[in-house]
Amino acid sequence: MIAPRRPRFLLPVVLVLLAAGALLPLPAAAAEEEAAAKVSLELYYESLCPFCSRFMVNRLAGIFEDGLIEAVDLRLVPYGNARVGSNGDISCQHGPYECLLNTVEACAIDAWPDLDVHFRFIYCVEDLVVKRQYKSWDSCFQKLGLDPKPVTECYKNEKGHKLELKYANQTDALVPPHRYVPWVVVDGQPLLEDYENFEAYICKAYKGTSPPKVCEGLVHPPMALETVVARNGVTYNSGGIKLATAEDEGRDSKIKMRLPDDDN
Repeated sequence: MIAPRRPRFLLPVVLVLLAAGALLPLPAAAAEEEAAAKVSLELYYESLCPFCSRFMVNRLAGIFEDGLIEAVDLRLVPYGNARVGSNGDISCQHGPYECLLNTVEACAIDAWPDLDVHFRFIYCVEDLVVKRQYKSWDSCFQKLGLDPKPVTECYKNEKGHKLELKYANQTDALVPPHRYVPWVVVDGQPLLEDYENFEAYICKAYKGTSPPKVCEGLVHPPMALETVVARNGVTYNSGGIKLATAEDEGRDSKIKMRLPDDDN
């Protein structure tokens, strides 16, 4: 018996389709490529540091508004200039209330790993710090419609303390060591006193195929970090805490995240 002859055009068509498919990036691969292109951005801070709170509220929150967040892998480390004693207890630069809020914010990161969620909560708390109303920090649960239980249980028990010890280890492992807060690190590079120019460093470090549009209007960092002249926005070793507001400085906050109306 003679087998039926296959159409001659079938194999070339299959080869063409396979070749075309090979040229098309798979959605998963494309997503992995974009994720790999993201620039690491780390903020080492403490909750009652006035420069930290103003940086977070007036500057850092802006990356959620201008689209730069799509190019960033942001990590918050709420510990700052605290110290761990020989008995494992933690003392904070601005006193016990700062230790409390550091732990609260660490617990929020743990309870809500989604950056959009825990950043909004921490932003709400730090906005109250700027306004000198930080003792009302727990009002942020209701404002954002968040269940307080996971954070409350965390900071009241050993879990919160362990989270702070973890952040202590991360902060103490910095190379070079942090010298003040806020301490901003972009793509492994500490920005020293030029931290307010962090967006320009992110755009310079971004290796993706489609840079965020905001990068088009940013000038590359104008000088080497080693020669940056010290600015005022740095907490070295302030003793007491006087939390200046944006209004005290004669200017309005540059960034306002979309919190519920009763926050205004």
